[in-house]
Amino acid sequence: MALSLPPLYPIIDLAVCPLPAGEMLCLLAEAGARLIQLRAKKSSTRDFFQEAVRLVSLARPRGVRLIINDRADIALLSDADGVHLGQEDLPPDLVREWLRPEKIIGLSTHNLEQARAGMRTSADYLAIGPVCPTLTKENPDPVVTAGQLKAIRTLVEKPLVAIGGITAENAGVLFESGIDSVAVIGDLLNWRDLPGRVRQYLALAGRNSP
Repeated sequence: MALSLPPLYPIIDLAVCPLPAGEMLCLLAEAGARLIQLRAKKSSTRDFFQEAVRLVSLARPRGVRLIINDRADIALLSDADGVHLGQEDLPPDLVREWLRPEKIIGLSTHNLEQARAGMRTSADYLAIGPVCPTLTKENPDPVVTAGQLKAIRTLVEKPLVAIGGITAENAGVLFESGIDSVAVIGDLLNWRDLPGRVRQYLALAGRNSP
């Protein structure tokens, strides 16, 4: 069965999150987020694992699926709901052999060639980006233009997540282009009314749904 992605896909990045990760997850869940990614590129393996276990225990009773960034081993050992892989991580088909069938695997892509290759993998969804300039990733890939995004959307039959510099002000255009979900970090970090900001994204997606 094809994966159905919620329209908003918040990413809790431990390196920049202004709140404890557990508190951030609970706020996002209360506002309606149902798929959240945990990213910890600057944390030790031990710290990343311990945080993953704690967040899984908070997410599951709230009806939230927690995805681990990059680390298939931590996703497996923490019993998270899946893993999001980058181009330099283990290949999705190999990771699929480790994880139970119901676990989610996402794959980052940054251009049409990578998206075409991603279509041939067992990844459940593809992420494409950055679709706008971003400040939350070191050495980001070139921005994907609107024309490139349209071509990728035409090619990709899997659910497609846009990422990179997304705000509630520009997300509407992405939903109109056929994007299934938007992954957001910076625009949710310091927003005074975090639940209200989450609801803005969900409303935008609703206005652009069939």
